[in-house]
Amino acid sequence: MRWIASMVADVHRILTRGGIFMYPWDAREPGKPGKLRLMYEANPMSMLIEQAGGAATNGTQRILEVQPQGLHERVSVILGSKNEVERVTAYHQETPSA
Repeated sequence: MRWIASMVADVHRILTRGGIFMYPWDAREPGKPGKLRLMYEANPMSMLIEQAGGAATNGTQRILEVQPQGLHERVSVILGSKNEVERVTAYHQETPSA
């Protein structure tokens, strides 16, 4: 499905139709762990997805287990259908880091 560019709308579509939302880490910007803010973007959407039976990860650990280090901390996000998130996480772990 097409990316809408609104995380809330994209997560709503995932909850109603299934699928996966990804905003992964980018090797071109190694100093940035991701683009979405942990406290008020990644955590709330991860909670909704997990309550609906899905999964949410940053590629290495559950989003809801990430301990915040700052108010505006950014993280990578992979969330949606549990099977699809597990598949993408497996691919992510196979790929060597830059």
